[in-house]
Amino acid sequence: MRTSNAVVTAALIGLVLGLTSVASFDDARSQDRAPAATALAPAGAASMGTVAVSPSDSAATGPTLSAVPPTAATPFDALRSGSQMLREGRVDQGLIALEYAAERGVPGAIWKLGRIYTDGDGVTVNHKRAFEYFRNLTKAHAYDPPGTPHARFVADAFVALGHFYLIGIPETEVKVDPTVAHGMFRHAASYFGDPDAQYQIGRMHLEGIGTPKDSVQASRWLRLAADRGQRNAQALLGSILFKGTDVSRQAAMGLFWLTVAKDAVAQGGSGPGDQWIADTYTSAFAQATEEERATALDYLEGWMRRRR
Repeated sequence: MRTSNAVVTAALIGLVLGLTSVASFDDARSQDRAPAATALAPAGAASMGTVAVSPSDSAATGPTLSAVPPTAATPFDALRSGSQMLREGRVDQGLIALEYAAERGVPGAIWKLGRIYTDGDGVTVNHKRAFEYFRNLTKAHAYDPPGTPHARFVADAFVALGHFYLIGIPETEVKVDPTVAHGMFRHAASYFGDPDAQYQIGRMHLEGIGTPKDSVQASRWLRLAADRGQRNAQALLGSILFKGTDVSRQAAMGLFWLTVAKDAVAQGGSGPGDQWIADTYTSAFAQATEEERATALDYLEGWMRRRR
């Protein structure tokens, strides 16, 4: 990515999140830190920000914080006890504990509340409320070191914001804006090395959504995500290599990546959005020559040896 484009991306993030400063992202940082085949879909702490999180949606559902949770000695205790309460089905109590931790800047609590209201986990789905949690988290920690314990929460929050900007949130100020979505994914992909973000960036380059269509960049980002075990990226990369979709056809390498993705689904459990992976693998395997299958198997054995 050219420096000028990186500055524009960083400026977009700063504009959306209200950051006081921005940094440029370059290809070297992307590679050092290490981006869908169906509809795009949203995936401890050392230093903490002090941003108070208090979503302003008056129609939002959920308990109102009125007192310190009696079982919580510290905000981090509140995060732990709140998560335990949710697992036990004590939703209202769990939310109160998480709100207590979130209002005191605990990244894990802010992120968890965002996921709860995104997925409707024990509460009514409220994307506006979820968006506000994720935005507050990214505003406070956008440029925290990637190695910090809470970096994964911040990266996932950027990915969630990217998805919201792809689909918009009806009756709110969050409108469909693929360019802003690309900026959110780009930051998570480049700065935090998030494989889900890298996958989304690869798809956007492949389809020309929010960024110019560029099969070379698409392959690069998909490879980064595939190397980190993102099975959708593995399958999509395998598909375009096997078919030679806007890239030089590498059938054996494509079949290898499709096999890796298929095995990942088998080992991790198939979800409702995984059928395309199995279907694409089956089709490619049937079309491959014996030589391509044998070479793909050699690649697979090498992959497995390196990961032991």
